[in-house]
Amino acid sequence: MPDLENPFQETLLSRHRAEPCTVVIFGATGDLTNRKLIPAFYNIAACGDLPPQFKVVGFARREKTDEVFRTELEAGNRKNSRQGHNDELWASFSQCIHYHRSEFEDPAGYVNLKLQLDKFDQERGTPANRLFYLASAPEAFKPILEMLRATGLNEGVGGKWARVVCEKPFGKDLATARGLNSVVNATFKEEDTYRIDHYLGKETAQNIMVLRFANALFEPNWNSRYIDHIQITCAENLGMEGGRGGYYDTAGALRDMVQNHLFQLLSLVAMEPPTDLSADSVRDEKVKVIRALRPLIGPEAVGKNVIRAQYTAGSVDGVSRVGYRQEDRVNPESKTEAYVALRLFIDTWRWQGVPFYIRMGKQLPKKATEISIHFKKPPQVPFATKNLIKNSENTLVIRIQPDEGMAMRILCKQPGQAMNMQQVKMDFRYSSSFGKASPEAYERLLLDAMAGDATLFARRDEVENAWKFIDEIEHAWHQSDNPPPMCEYPAGSWGPKEADDLLGLDGHEWRLL
Repeated sequence: MPDLENPFQETLLSRHRAEPCTVVIFGATGDLTNRKLIPAFYNIAACGDLPPQFKVVGFARREKTDEVFRTELEAGNRKNSRQGHNDELWASFSQCIHYHRSEFEDPAGYVNLKLQLDKFDQERGTPANRLFYLASAPEAFKPILEMLRATGLNEGVGGKWARVVCEKPFGKDLATARGLNSVVNATFKEEDTYRIDHYLGKETAQNIMVLRFANALFEPNWNSRYIDHIQITCAENLGMEGGRGGYYDTAGALRDMVQNHLFQLLSLVAMEPPTDLSADSVRDEKVKVIRALRPLIGPEAVGKNVIRAQYTAGSVDGVSRVGYRQEDRVNPESKTEAYVALRLFIDTWRWQGVPFYIRMGKQLPKKATEISIHFKKPPQVPFATKNLIKNSENTLVIRIQPDEGMAMRILCKQPGQAMNMQQVKMDFRYSSSFGKASPEAYERLLLDAMAGDATLFARRDEVENAWKFIDEIEHAWHQSDNPPPMCEYPAGSWGPKEADDLLGLDGHEWRLL
């Protein structure tokens, strides 16, 4: 029986109870639907968690039938489903998938969509909830939202809810984010708006709060008295494959990854304990972290604390790679960074004086995302000072991807008469410890959106405060008279020397992945 006096337990037990609903995916012929969304719904069905009388409607411009649409999605599911593909389950699941052809700006298309959704309700014998998923290009968000409002689709029917899920990027600076937020909030209430960040759907990201606040080993030590510094790394071993250069050259590493994914991880690591596990209590604490970031204003401050770089020709895994400016659809004179490293400080009592280092780069030696917590060394080790190895501090590593899990590095004595020490690793992996793979991030997030749990989704003030901080860096790079330089590093290396020097100023080094 649940402890009714424990709000944390009650909140946990009330999650993931999705009610019957229809999900409308705008931009349904795109890669996200094929590779992530439909496989996520399929795996939710395989686990028995899909709500009854569930429907999916794909809304896109191309002409096709339900059967053609289902056949295309089946091919994607065979390739991308976490649990593999079962023909019998797919035959049943696919009957809930439908296709609706329309231009995003065509009022008649939304009128016909409303008729189709009403028909589903008649077949059910009762109105159902409606979830509108914006998986289209960001420039289509505004006309889609305006059309939903004009046709009344943004209002629930018969006491049921209507919600919207917005994919990233959510704006490209503070001004565009505020403009988009105004359009969204004119169509849906803030509590019905779900700005998705798939990093927060990963099990290890969710486990950060449990690790910090539920373990006596860490909770008292999670502050500037015991922690020396923290590193967050997102490494990618790819470049601009798949025609991505056109988009990336307008965004860059800072806006594409740091503003959303990595700032979300930063806020989970640095936040104060929430009063309870409700969505707003958690998000209240996360936004306080972003607001407490020490501003970097002007080219001098940015130059001292932020390194930007582009990769030059090199090789990754033995495969030759061209430089960033030679990539397809990239401006040969591009000033867009494919790598960024930041030194940040959070001006709160807990984190005063603790540097947070964030780096994200393309064409690095491996693909990995991790957080490493570097604890301070003891004042001295009197019995083994001569044999103390370099970089011997205790380190807690939280692996977001791949091989989700955690590892603790501690010092132990090597066998033998001499007092020689060696770092050893205590390793935890979700896949081996629990005997099954973690659900994909989109599975968790879609279930949460259907269940009305916004904890793992970004709130309006989170997004806008993150953009406010990022805009100052972008302004120093692109609009100042004396911008910090663009550095270079060969593809297949761990980034520019200047990023190593950034940590060297504090006597630190990047952790080897």
